[in-house]
Amino acid sequence: MGVTTALEWLGSCSGCEIAILNIGEALVPIITEALDIVHAPVLMDHKYFGQCGEGVTLNIPNAVVGIVTGGVSNHEHLEVLEEMREKCQVLIALGTCATHGGIPALMNGQDLGQAVADIFSTESTDPGAEIPNIEVPALLDRVYACDEKVKIDMQLPGCPPNPELIAEVIMSLVEGRDPVLPGKSVCDTCPTRREGKGDVDKLKRFLTNAEFKPGEPLDKMRCLLEQGYLCMGPVTAAGCAKRGAPSCISARVPCRGCFGPVRKDGNQLLDMMNALASNGIDYKSVIDRRSILRFSGAHGTLRPLKKKVVEED
Repeated sequence: MGVTTALEWLGSCSGCEIAILNIGEALVPIITEALDIVHAPVLMDHKYFGQCGEGVTLNIPNAVVGIVTGGVSNHEHLEVLEEMREKCQVLIALGTCATHGGIPALMNGQDLGQAVADIFSTESTDPGAEIPNIEVPALLDRVYACDEKVKIDMQLPGCPPNPELIAEVIMSLVEGRDPVLPGKSVCDTCPTRREGKGDVDKLKRFLTNAEFKPGEPLDKMRCLLEQGYLCMGPVTAAGCAKRGAPSCISARVPCRGCFGPVRKDGNQLLDMMNALASNGIDYKSVIDRRSILRFSGAHGTLRPLKKKVVEED
């Protein structure tokens, strides 16, 4: 009998679940021997209100380990998350949506009411269409990370998270030890060549390839930030690296920041502005500074802009 485990997904795309499958052959003994999965909507038919709908309240089985993916954007997400917290001894937030809001939290940068109205009144829909409100969970005031609503015991970010780290976390719990996880930034794991400040004072848009010789090893390519590209390696947590170099850098493209801030309470936007300044790059050359928070807009970091009041003559 393995460790009883419950899995849930909230506001997510199922990429984290695919990452679990991408553990590969090592997943077989984990599922068959290490874990006893008692609840997982993506894998098994287990209803919230009983198999025949006979229940009156949402119910998730008790479990030692709970793994939840996705952020919290409506009242159903919140109810499910609170039930997971109550029924699981150890609750893990898996993926950047769960840990920092992820892509869905981009909505936090807009007025919620106006955004919903715009979505349901586009030119491609019936101009008179009403916003759904029957049997549809009501939205919260914004998108929240899981730890803003309940106590989270362990966070493993990533969009998607690294399968090897998922396996490490699961096995550490089974074996009763602390997991071995990265604690540095993407830059700390990046092998590219650094020469100090770059030769540019304004950011380049990534419309052309970075400067490198095809086939040369990564340690021969100059740091992409020094080349003038918006590489978020300095302000992004490490963890995406597979067999050495960070994933984006391995493809010769700048880090996009998908693992969230290095520090738990970090702000990637503010930290990136400092990183640009230290490289002699004018922060005003960033076309859309708020887009730096594309993966970490929860925790109050991304908010609607205040409308400017135009005084009439």
